[in-house]
Amino acid sequence: MFKKILVALDLSQMQEPVFWKALSLAQTNHAQLRVIHVLSQGEEECPVQPDFAMLGYFQPMNDSAVEAYHRCLHNVERKGLELLKTCAHTAASLGIPTQFDQPKGETGPVICRQAREWTADLIVLGRRGRSGLSELFLGSISSYVLHHAPCSVLTVHRDAQLDPELQDLGMRGVSLPTQAVSAAKDRVE
Repeated sequence: MFKKILVALDLSQMQEPVFWKALSLAQTNHAQLRVIHVLSQGEEECPVQPDFAMLGYFQPMNDSAVEAYHRCLHNVERKGLELLKTCAHTAASLGIPTQFDQPKGETGPVICRQAREWTADLIVLGRRGRSGLSELFLGSISSYVLHHAPCSVLTVHRDAQLDPELQDLGMRGVSLPTQAVSAAKDRVE
């Protein structure tokens, strides 16, 4: 039986089946939920820090490139917080004790550290299905977590469908990003 479930979300379409699976498990097991979104340069929407040294020459940083980077990073941070607050509000409305956090760092190690520090019984995260050269060059967060986690890990495949039991909760078809974030801000802080 799981009592503390850590769910790691990103800003991709994987967030929905991953969150609903974690929510279903938390409700079934009367567990606490901790929802995290890691701010990492590995995430698809997160900008890569401008570094002209990578191009083979050293040049002072262009102010407009640095400003654009910070604007983009702020936007990803804002979207992540909106997602986390919406998830926390949704879980709280179902009576599930929920915390959320948006730490910075390399995604795999941060997820494992959060699970260890919070003493999670289970980590729930998405799996995009990368393999072969794609996994070699782009890496696999789920693979890292499976090999380094201090607890059990449930990976939800990118093609996963919502569980039938979620129909009983009235959640089928609910899209997290379009939920009323302002209501979540009022109830979850």
